Formats: sequence, structure tokens, C-alpha cells
Amino acid sequence: MKNRLSASLVKRIQLLKKEKNAVILAHFYQVPEIQDIADFVGDSLGLAQQALQTKADIIVFAGVHFMAETAKILNPAKKVLIPDMNAGCSLADSCPPDKFRKFKQKYPGHVVISYINCSAKIKTMSDVICTSTNAVKIVESFARDQKIIFAPDKNLGGYINALTGRNMILWDGSCEVHDVIKTEAVIKLKAAHPDAKLIAHPECKAVILELADYVGSTTGLLKYTMTSVDKKFIVATETGILHQMKKASPEKEFLIVPSDETCSCNDCPYMKMNTMEKLHACLLNEQPELILSKSMIDKARKPIMRMLELSE
Repeated sequence: MKNRLSASLVKRIQLLKKEKNAVILAHFYQVPEIQDIADFVGDSLGLAQQALQTKADIIVFAGVHFMAETAKILNPAKKVLIPDMNAGCSLADSCPPDKFRKFKQKYPGHVVISYINCSAKIKTMSDVICTSTNAVKIVESFARDQKIIFAPDKNLGGYINALTGRNMILWDGSCEVHDVIKTEAVIKLKAAHPDAKLIAHPECKAVILELADYVGSTTGLLKYTMTSVDKKFIVATETGILHQMKKASPEKEFLIVPSDETCSCNDCPYMKMNTMEKLHACLLNEQPELILSKSMIDKARKPIMRMLELSE
């Protein structure tokens, strides 16, 4: 019965999508059913690029709030929907605009590079945006003597400082999903599975990144597992990416680093707020719609476009 209901829901979503000339963009951390029905599944950079290129009239963004904001900034004339408007982001929330404005004022002469996982207001205070895919490239596009503020992720910023030899000023923010990963859990898994490669997202703490065999963006982690000759991987990031990893490499084994001793998962509660039922309802009713002021869009668009130009 459940399978028939699921098939019916998929069919209704597909019909609505065609009827309304809508495109569904989904992040890797969405539930598998949403990933499977999406027109494009990707990380923040890939989704931003797809949002810029789409010919659809309506963009349904199955992700979190800042991602839908980015899609609207890149497509001010299009209708942007999000299945659950309350799907926020702990990392974006860790950087309140008022506090960041005061922080920025303490460092005159610094350019601001902001990780895309931030609010539209933070983007308006930034010189250029980056993602975990292109962060090093964006940072290295500035002269060595250029003073830089990096926000909001201190772990990603610290990792880039270590890679590039920079000394960027870091805002003290983090992602609760990655920052909660415990070193002890990683060491225990490595001891139990000595034949497994540890792969980690750069939003993890430095000590975990030092233990990793490979550090990369969500897309980078996926590609690594696809091309590696190894057959077993310990994955230090959000659980959602395992769906694509298993689809691409069904013969390989993937072990997620659990968030605590009680489960074998590490889910982002905000990403998982989106459901197939909410996806259908938002397409049917064309609500909730992401609305931003023209001035906000104009200011936030410049650093995003600079990122996309540098990423070509």
C-alpha cells in the first residue's frame, strides 16, 4: 500500500512539474526520494550554477533557506519555492548580521570572503562568496598580502589557512552536523575497519581532517569514492550523501561516522524537514515562496557572480 501511495505521489509531482514548467533542485543531504525525483542533485556550487542556467519558470529548491535565497538572488524574475520555509541552517544562524557588521568594522582594509552557507544579509556584506569546492581557488585569487576575513565557518577557514599558508581572520561559526563529529568515533571506526579510507568534509574539526585520507566538498567526496580502487570508506559528513555513493558504487561499503553512540547516522535536522508530501504541496499551491527585496538581491548578487566567474 505504501509503495502505491509513494508511486502516486511521484506521478503527481512529475505532472505538476511539467504543467507549471518547474525544476526541482535538491541538495545531496535531502532524503533519497527527493534526490531521485529532482532534476539536479548537487552541492552548493553545482546548485548555484544550475539555478543560474535554468529556463524553468518555477524553481523548487529542496534544500535549506540560504540555498533558496541564492537561487532567488540569481533569478529575481523567477518564482522560487521551498518545501519548508523553516528549513534553516545552523552554520548560517551562527553568523548574525548585526554582530558580523561590528566584527567587520574592527578589521579595516580586509576583504570579506563568505562561505555560501550564510544568509543573504551576510552576502551583502561580502566581497566574494565561496563554496567548499572552490574555496582555495577563491582565496588564492587574492594577492598574498591582501588581508582577508573568512566567514562564517571557522573549520573550513582554518583548513584553507593550513593549505594556503594564509592567516585569514576567522568568524567563530560552525555547522552542528560536522562540528559534532567526535574524534573518538572516527578513531574507533578506523580501528574496527583498518582497510577503510577515511574521507571528510572540510567543515569538520581540524583534528579529524588531519586523520582523513581525503578531504573534499560533498561532490569531491562522491567523486573520490567513484574513482578510488578502495572498496570501503568511513564517511565524515551528513548521511544523505550515502544515497548517491551507493547508487554510483553498489559494490562498495560506506560507513557514516555517527553523531552519537545511539545511532548510526549523522543527519541534518533542517535538511530532513523537507518531505515528498511538502514537495508536492509547495508545487501544487506554489507556496511557500521565497521573497527578497530588490536592494537585497542587487547587493547579494555581486559577490555570488564574482564567485561563479572565478569558478569557470
